[in-house]
Formats: sequence, C-alpha cells, structure tokens
Amino acid sequence: MLKRSIMALAVSAAVAAPGAHAADKSEKKELAAIRAQIAQMQKDYEARLQSLEQRLQQAQAATAAAQAQLATLAPAPAAQQPASAAAQQDAAPAPAPAVATASTMGAAASAAPAAPIGGAAPPANLFNPNISMILGGTLQNLSQDPTQYRLQGFIPSGGEAGPGKRGFSLGESELTMAANIDPQFAGQLTFSLAGDNTLSVEEAFIQTRDMPNGINLKAGRFLSSIGYLNSQHAHTWDFVDAPLAYQAFLGGQYKPDGVQAKWLAPLDQFLEIGMEAGDGAAYPGNDRNKNGVGAWSVFAHVGDDIGDSASYRAGLSYLHTGAQQRGYEDGGLNYAFSGKSATWIADAIYKWAPNGNSTRTNFKLLGEYFRRKEDGSLDYAAGTADAANGAYRSEQSGWYVQGVYQFMPYWRVGARYDRLSSGTPRIGLVDSGALALASFPILEGYNPTRSSVMVDYSPSEFSRLRLQLARDQSRPGVTDNQIFLQYIMSLGTHAAHAF
Repeated sequence: MLKRSIMALAVSAAVAAPGAHAADKSEKKELAAIRAQIAQMQKDYEARLQSLEQRLQQAQAATAAAQAQLATLAPAPAAQQPASAAAQQDAAPAPAPAVATASTMGAAASAAPAAPIGGAAPPANLFNPNISMILGGTLQNLSQDPTQYRLQGFIPSGGEAGPGKRGFSLGESELTMAANIDPQFAGQLTFSLAGDNTLSVEEAFIQTRDMPNGINLKAGRFLSSIGYLNSQHAHTWDFVDAPLAYQAFLGGQYKPDGVQAKWLAPLDQFLEIGMEAGDGAAYPGNDRNKNGVGAWSVFAHVGDDIGDSASYRAGLSYLHTGAQQRGYEDGGLNYAFSGKSATWIADAIYKWAPNGNSTRTNFKLLGEYFRRKEDGSLDYAAGTADAANGAYRSEQSGWYVQGVYQFMPYWRVGARYDRLSSGTPRIGLVDSGALALASFPILEGYNPTRSSVMVDYSPSEFSRLRLQLARDQSRPGVTDNQIFLQYIMSLGTHAAHAF
C-alpha cells in the first residue's frame, strides 16, 4: 500500500514539472520586458531633463542680457546718491511716510511710478510717456466775501493768493506725461487746470539722467528748489492751500523758465547744492523783455538720519530778481513797482516713525521763514492826470510752522500757524509830503495771521479726503472763518515724491 502511494506521488511530480518550468520562463520574459521599458523611460526622461536644463540656461542668459540693456535705459535719480539705511519716499497722495533717510532726499520725482495696492510696480514705459492724472475738488464755506480778500501791507502778487471762491470748485487738477528720451535725457510735461477753468503749463522740462560726480541739469519750466514746499505739487501738500508766506512772497509757487544745476555730495549725509537762472518773468519779477538772465537763485540742503526712527532736512535759499512796471490795482487806481527784489528762505523739516515704519503712526514737523527786501520806485495812479512816481523800499518777513500726525493707519491730523510782518515801507511820495499814506491803502502796515487744523483719510495711496478749518485774519478788523472739504484722486502711474 505504501509503495503504491509513493509511486503515485512520483508520477504526479513527473507530470507537473514541465508545466511549472514553462510558467517560470514566461514570468522571467515578462519581467525582462518591464525592465526594458523602465530603462527606456529613464533614458527618455534624462534626455528631456537635459533639454530643459539647456533651455533654462538660454533663458537665464537672455534675461541677463535684457536686464543689462534695461539698466542703460532705466530712469536715473536726480543725482548720484550715497549709500545709507533703507529709505522710504512720500507717495502722493498716499498717507505720507514720516521718515526718509539721507539717501532718498535728493531723489528725482520722476524716479519710479507708484505701485497699486497689493501689486507689483508697473513696468517702466521706456519710450512712450507714462501718463498720470490728479483730480482734485473742493467745497468751501467762507464767512467773508473772497473777492475782497487781500494780504494787508503787501503789494498784491496777482498769483495764487486767497481762499478761492465759495461753494464747489474744481480745485487744481493735473495731467502729467513723463518718459525717458534716451540714455542721456528724460522729459516731463505737466498741465494744471485751476478752479477758475484756466489751463496752464505747470512744468515742461528736460533733465539729464546719467551725469558723473553727482551733477544733474534741468532746463525748461520747473518748480524751483528754493525753500521746501515750493518744489512740491499742490496735491502733495498737507493742507488745502499754500502758507501765507508763499502767497505773499512767491505768488503761490515760484516756477521759472530757465535752467537748474544741482550737485549731490558723495557723503553718507545728505548735502545738496544748486543754482538756477531764469527769465525773471515769474513773481516777484515780471516780464521785462530783456535778453539774458532776469532772475537767479541759489540753495543748499543738508540732512541725515537721527537713529533708526527719525530724520531731518534743513535748507537755505536766496532768490534775486527784478521788476519793471509790475502793476497792481487798489481802490480803483493803478500802481506799478519797478526795481530789485531779493528773498531769503530758511526751511527745516523733521520726520519721525517708530523704527522707520510709518504704516501705523508717524509725525512730521515743518517750518519755513521768509525775508524779502525790495528797492526801487512806485508809480501812483498810472495813466491818470494825477500820476506820480517816487522811491519805494520795503523789508518784509513771514513764517509758518505746521505739524502732521498719523495716529492710526489711513488717518492723520494736522495744525498750521501762519504769520506775516509787513514792516514799514518807505514810500517816497509819502515821505516827501506829496501824498498821504491813505493814497496807498493796501500798503498800510499790518501783520496778517491764520490758524488752520485739518483731518484727512486716505483709504489707499491713490485717494485722499480732507476736512480743514481755518481762521484767517489777513485784513484789519476782519476774521474769515473757513471750512474746506477736499478730495484728491490719483489715476495712472504717478511717480513717487522726494523727502
């Protein structure tokens, strides 16, 4: 029985052996095919990876070449600037950063367009002009008739003086076009539309882009760099209107037609020296129909950081010009001044933000002092039978100080105080007894003053809403209580502003 079982098992094993051997060969063949496929796939993958690496290297080389070309065409700063700590600039009309380091103080306003909220800065438009618009409007409530406004004791400038008209007005809107001309020059054109619907050329200039040794040249019509506030467009101001000193001594803002040269010293601290030469047609001068230079000015600005949270800038400027029959009307009679005019300006600004971060809180303190001397002759009742002419000499001054505090994101409050001193003008026709001082009513001595407070809200760097209250006492015995509601909106790639 046992033998029979052993023989059966042996027969079964003999019969099954060929089938198992055949199955093992089939599995080995299938595994070999899979391995071959994997090897081919690995070979193809390595080939594709090598091809992608080559394409990446080519793209990197092309990008480097493009960046090198753009570097020769990118906008250049107004002058070579020294290395310093990380800086920030005032973007208009954004909530103004409180601190900028010395390295940013001489930056050109045409440097780089502002970036949208939450996005990257738009690419530089190398040859076609960048176009930006500033839309401004004001609602004004004035307790006194603005047509009777005057700065008592000061010869009227005929410029941007007074609070403007009652009710709704367009304010000042601007259209700016700016672009690089070539690697050596850039240009800018700014039109200004005033509330009385008059259109004027605010600025139209060319400037150099890559001059050595910190030198920068500008030619055309431009906002002069004398003082501090003069070189800034109205939409960047912290208050609705210009200080009284700017209205009395510069007719609002001094904008010569001429040339400007600046030099930025290669120092860790900010030191800028410059001079300007113009035709002299802008107030306090006037168009004298003469060749050559009709007005010139010089200025110097210094600044530096104070620790990690503050910085300052201080300056001194001098403007010399002249006038020929610079007329004004007073009490129905025509008057005209002819002679020389010299103005000194001292300015200083201090900015603070904790650790240089102005996004939440910051503070700015600004003040300027003006002193002007005019010497020449004054015509009385020009064009009438009572016309007369005599010597005229005056020394007048004025100043303002203002502080602006951003107490939380988007919100700021500010206060400003203005004061002028007319002095005692020497009027030859009065000193000689030919006429009484009452014949020159606007020149009777007085010290105009004004106090202003404001609060503004800027939901983004492109929009600002402002409420301003002012108590103006520019005329004897008259107080003008003023309320302003203002909006400022920026459209397009508007450039950042300097310190």
